[in-house]
Parts: sequence; C-alpha cells; structure tokens
Amino acid sequence: MNALTRLERLDDMFPELFRRLGRPLQLSADGPGDIRIDVTENDKDYQVRAEIPGAKKEDIRVSVDGNYVSISAEVKKEKEEKSAGRVLLKETYFGSVSRGFSLAHEIDDKEVVAKLEDGVLKLTLPKREGARARAITVQ
Repeated sequence: MNALTRLERLDDMFPELFRRLGRPLQLSADGPGDIRIDVTENDKDYQVRAEIPGAKKEDIRVSVDGNYVSISAEVKKEKEEKSAGRVLLKETYFGSVSRGFSLAHEIDDKEVVAKLEDGVLKLTLPKREGARARAITVQ
C-alpha cells in the first residue's frame, strides 16, 4: 500500500460546493438545473456539448477570455393544467444558470462556433495558434 494518495477528487469538490452555495435554494425538482457539459479535444480545437433545457438561443450568452469559457442562460418554463375551463395547477419558473471552466490552451475567440439544437449547445472552440505549450530547458 502506498502512503501517498492523490486527492484530485477532493480538489474538484470545493469549487463545485461553492458554485452550488451561490445559487438560491431550489424548491422544485422541475426548476432550472445545472448546465451539464462534455468537453473533448483534438489537435485543432475543443468540442463542448452543454445541456441547457428550456433555454432559447437568444437567452444564451457565451464568452471566451483567453482559456476561460463562460456559458450563461435565462431559463423559462410555463406549465398549466386546466379542467373544465378552470386552472387547477400552474407551475412557472424563471431562472438563470451559468457555468464557467478553464481549458489548457487559449481559444481563438474570432473562430468560435456555437449552435443550439434541442436544448443542447454545441461549441467549437479553436485553439489559438502560437499559444501552444512548449518545454523549457532548466539550466
């Protein structure tokens, strides 16, 4: 057994904890949730898939600053159930969701492509030329 243990999962826990504490308490499981993301990388760019159910493309904002990407959206949902012309239940929520993350390379913000399809935001984030990591010789 090794006496040293890496605590990467613990390092990931604290930013997530503080991000959740900054949001108001959700009273309903149907309310706006988190933006769930998948990030993949190849030699030229990053591909981001972000689930933002209930958001319209005009309510989504994406910003890129160097290697930091921020996604935010206003989410609205209205649900009304009627019986014999009377409203028996009306559930409405409005809220905002946001997510930010850093990548290993700077992003060429002039070439970013964003598309929204069925509540899923797809981003293509090209890596900036000349911003590649290079090895430094120690003298």
